Order: sequence, then C-alpha cells, then structure tokens
Amino acid sequence: MNPEAFQISLWDILIFVAFVIAVVSVGLYQSRSEKGSEDYFLAGRDLKWWLIGFSLIASNISTEQFVGMSGNAASHVGLAIASYEWMAAITLVIVAFAFLPYFLRTGIYTMPEFLEVRYSGTARTIMAVATILIYLLLLGSVTYSGALVISTLAGKAGVSVSLATGSLIIGVIAMAYVTAGGLKACAWADLIQGSALILGGAVIIWFAFQKLGMATEAAAVVNVKTGAVSIQALAPDASAVERFWELNRPRMNMFLPASDTILPWTALMLGLWIPNFYYWGLNQYITQRTLGSASLAEGQKGIVFAAFMKLLIPFVIVIPGIIAFNLYSQDMRLEARGDTAESMALYVDANPATQYVQVAEAPTEEQIAAWPRGRYLLAIYPDAEAIARLETRNPFVLPITREEFSSRKAGEYTVFVTEDKSWAAVNPGLADEIAAFNQRVRAEASAAGRLTTSEKMIAYKYDTALAQLLGHVLPQGVGIVGFVLAALLGAVVSSLAAMLNAASTIFSMDVFKKFIKPTASQESTVTVGRFAVVAFGIVAVLLAPQLGNPAISNSIFTIIQEGQGFISPGILAVFAFGLVIRRGPAVCGTAGLLTNIAAYGLLKVAVPELQFLNRMAVCFALCLVVMAGITLVKPLAQPVVFEQNTAIALDSSRTAKIGGVIVIATALLFYFLFSTAGLAG
Repeated sequence: MNPEAFQISLWDILIFVAFVIAVVSVGLYQSRSEKGSEDYFLAGRDLKWWLIGFSLIASNISTEQFVGMSGNAASHVGLAIASYEWMAAITLVIVAFAFLPYFLRTGIYTMPEFLEVRYSGTARTIMAVATILIYLLLLGSVTYSGALVISTLAGKAGVSVSLATGSLIIGVIAMAYVTAGGLKACAWADLIQGSALILGGAVIIWFAFQKLGMATEAAAVVNVKTGAVSIQALAPDASAVERFWELNRPRMNMFLPASDTILPWTALMLGLWIPNFYYWGLNQYITQRTLGSASLAEGQKGIVFAAFMKLLIPFVIVIPGIIAFNLYSQDMRLEARGDTAESMALYVDANPATQYVQVAEAPTEEQIAAWPRGRYLLAIYPDAEAIARLETRNPFVLPITREEFSSRKAGEYTVFVTEDKSWAAVNPGLADEIAAFNQRVRAEASAAGRLTTSEKMIAYKYDTALAQLLGHVLPQGVGIVGFVLAALLGAVVSSLAAMLNAASTIFSMDVFKKFIKPTASQESTVTVGRFAVVAFGIVAVLLAPQLGNPAISNSIFTIIQEGQGFISPGILAVFAFGLVIRRGPAVCGTAGLLTNIAAYGLLKVAVPELQFLNRMAVCFALCLVVMAGITLVKPLAQPVVFEQNTAIALDSSRTAKIGGVIVIATALLFYFLFSTAGLAG
C-alpha cells in the first residue's frame, strides 16, 4: 500500500505543547512542599490509591509497550504477547497481599534495603549494583523506543530527525522534572499521562478499525507456524471486525508452539511468571509507588486498580499492532532494508561465494527497477544523500553507503540467526544457504574450541507498527495526532522519569549513604539523588541510539525482558525464599543472587537455543536448590522476625480483596476465550 502524506498541523503542535506543559507544571506544583529524603524519594509516604494505580500504569506502559509489544503483535506472535499484561494483572493481586505488607511493615526506602533486613548487607549491595546496571539498559531502551517513534514519524513528514536527537529531547524533559520534584512530581504527572495513555490507545484502535473497514486492497496475513506472509483479498461487504477475525483468527490464540523463540507456551508455565513477579513486586521503579502508600489499605487498593487497567491494555496496544501488519506490511518490510543491508554486507564478507546476494556499485534506477525478487542486490552508493534520492520500493534492493559496506567485517566464527519467522519465508533459498553456512561455521568453531558470534537478521521492522498507524490512520489537521503524540511522549517520559527516580534512590540510599557518607544529612542525600538523575539521564541519551542495531535484537521488548533475566530470577528466588523459609541463613541471599548471574550468563553462552524465559525458569529453580541446600546444612537457630518500623496503618483492605478476585477471574476468562485452538504445538 502506498504511504499517505503525513503532516503535523498547527493544532497538533499547540495541543502537544499544552499537554507537555500541563504535565510538568502539575507535577512540580504538587511536589512544591518536598523537603527531606522521604519527601523526595517516597512522596512523604502519603500517596492515595487512585494516584498509586495511575502512576503504576503510567510508569509501566511506555513506548516499550506501544512500540515493542505492538511490534511483537505485528509478527507471528499476535495476541500471545498479551500474556505479559494479563499475567501481570494476576501477579499484581498476589503482590498486594503476599509482598506489600512485609515491605511496608519494615519501612524500607528501596528493595535492596529489604535484603539487608532479611539477609545481610552484602546481599543488599549485590542487588543494588546489579539493579543499577540493568536500569542503565532499561533507561536506554525506553529512550530508544520513544526516539524511534519520533524519528519514524518525522521521516514520514519529510523531516530528518536522528535517533540521537530524539533521545536528547526525551531525556532532557524527563531529567528536568524528576530532578526538581522527585517521586511526588512523577506520581502527579503520571495521573495525567496514565489517563491520556489509555485514551490515546483507544483513539488509535478506533481509527485502525475504521481504516481496516474502509480498505479496498488486499491485506497481509501471517502464518503463525511458518511465519510466511501471504496477501489475502478483503471481503467487500464485511465489517472491520469481521475482516479482522478473518485475517487474524490464528494469531488470536494465547498459546504458541513449544519451539517458538519469542513466547513458547511452555514459558507460561513458569518462565513468564518470574519476570512478572520480579517486575511488579520487587522492581524499584514500580514498587517505589507502593512504598510511598499512605497506608497498607491504600497501597492494596491502588495495586488492584492498576491490575484492572492491565486487563484493558492488550486491547489498545496488541490489537492495533496486528492491524498495522495487515495494512502496512510492505512499509515495515521497506523500513527493514537498512538493517538488512548491514546484515547482508556482513554475510557477503563471511561468505563471498553466496548465490543469493549480489553487490553492485551505484546501480541505475533502471537496473534497480528491473531487479527480480528472490535475490538481494546490495547497492553501494558514495553517501547517504545519494541513497535518499532513490525512490525504489523493491525490498530486495538494499542501498548502503561505501563507508558502511567497508566497515562491516565478519569475525572468524560468525553465524547468522533470526528471531523473525518470516525471514526464511521471504527468501527460502538464502535461508537454506545460510543454514548450511552456519552448520559449517559451528563445526569449525567447535573443532577449534572457540565460541561463535551471532548476527541477527530481520525481514520486517515490526517495531515500526505504531508509527505506521500514526502516520496512516489518524485524521490529520484537527489536533488528534498532536494529542496521541503527546500521550506517547508522556508515556516515554513517565517511564523514563520513574526509572531515573528509582535508580537515583538506590544509588543515594544503598550506595552513597551506606558506603560513601553514612552520616550525610537528608539535604545532602537529596542533592546526590538529583545529581544521579542527571548522570543516569545522560547515559540513557548516549546509549539509546546504539539499541537500534539489529545485531542486538529484532525487538526492543525482547531486549528489555531478556536483559533483566540476569537479575530477576535470582532476586525473586531470594525474596520468596526469605519470606517463606525464615530459618534460611544470611549467606543464602548472597548465594542466590550470585548463582543466578553466573548460571544465566553460562546458559546464554552454552545453550543459546534455550528460550530466555525457559532459561529464567532453570535459573530460578537452581537458586532455590542452592539456598535450600545451604539451609539444610546450617539453618538459623531462630526464625527471622520482621519488626514494624513504620507509623502508617497496616490493616488490609477488604474492598481490594474483592476486587482482586474479580481481576483474577476475568484474566482467566480471557485465557479461556482466546485459547480455542488449543496448544499450538
């Protein structure tokens, strides 16, 4: 389908600017009374349930979801990616009643601090340092996903905005109000942004269905098992919903084959629960909102409110991503050409005898127009300006600059892999050739006792699904584009702000105040926290553009989830073991955390074919076995008692319990309704 003109009107600009000013102003105004460290880091422990609920959602839902999750939905994964949301709803309810009472009772500022209460200062330090390192990846990932949307949409409007520039814009806005106002500024800004997110998502899905209903051309269909993409004619008299179901019924199944590399159904048994419990119960930038609760009842009601909203998220993120591929698969294919060109340049260097990739110096428009589909033409041009002048929409023509082509050199044992099922279907001959090449390289590496390095290839740039919708389906010139863009930017900023605030809190309380200056005043600690926000923000801005490299991953969502595997199974195992097995000795905390880091890294290198969620499950079980063994050998003489160290009310909420039961029942109902095809493999 031909791309439609995309323009930003004056109304869009005015609404966008007004929204951003309103969010920042409200956040700073509400945090004007901030004085000490408890005010800055935990909003004075005075957050109400409705503020907690919206803040949890706004901190969680960012372009990581709007870009990454909708991108996964656009691929063969489809609705199955909604498990991250519906399982999160169940997890939240459990966290509200199984974890939160202990955390609020002990009066902690950070999650690593709880490990010192239960285990030792060493466990606290390991978790603090590991969490900060992972947060650097998350900060870069969230910033990148937002910058990708800005860059893609600007390109559709005829304006060149680099990932670096987009990252800088996002980073500066987030740093500004977090540095000034702390958690309270974040929470009140999130109230507006969380509401706008849900409304903005509803606007996108409404117009996406309208576009599907009005489409007259054929639409793309993905085969869930093979990844093959076919073009299917649209029934002229069918409604948008009927067309959607006809095109995507197989992708509306919550269970993918056990062999799937993204989300196999086996991961739902245990693997996916691990990042869910870690993220919602033990992850600082989420739990910081609940640690600031005015009471246990307020915290529980806020968490259950957020769980209810999580049930709705797939309908405003996942469904539009699926429609985006139906309508704009060709555009996603063209968006992938830059990444594919770099991968193919590396492949040509590694395997010059390839029969499926031809290199040509500055081919003419006539040569490009006549190039047949099925083989790649790696077209080398002197500079980016020459490439920008090309108008070809042939996805098998891969323009690349002379400098980029020359710099792409393969290692001695480089193999070429993919997470994109559609890759093999796009060019079966090349896929078979690469499979044979990889087999030979792996055998040579094994014989030499060397490890292989991987280059990842893609057929479609799925993460542009959201940008395709914004550029094609929203009515222009009336301010709707401006509102949706403001909501999306707000989503990025709110998540980035939450992470900056959490990272600065951990650094200030678990590193600076514990090791560098234990006697520091509250004012000095807050000042250090503000400097930390700026430092971490700079890292995010510098790291974000690097994450667009397909050699890292085809999906930013996968980058984030897999990266957290280095800490999440171990942290969950240590916390769960410590709460249930009260006689576990202090060394269990340190042993559990270190076991996971070592085992996860070892499995990633030694068994790369083991899907990362299944890898998490293995590591989680191993950590529990290690800690159980230590406890059997040397248990504590007396069980640990968690003493109360807070003045807030700790009475549980009956209303939250009833709401929690309803949320869990609804989530299970969704799984039943969207599993009619049974286990696919």
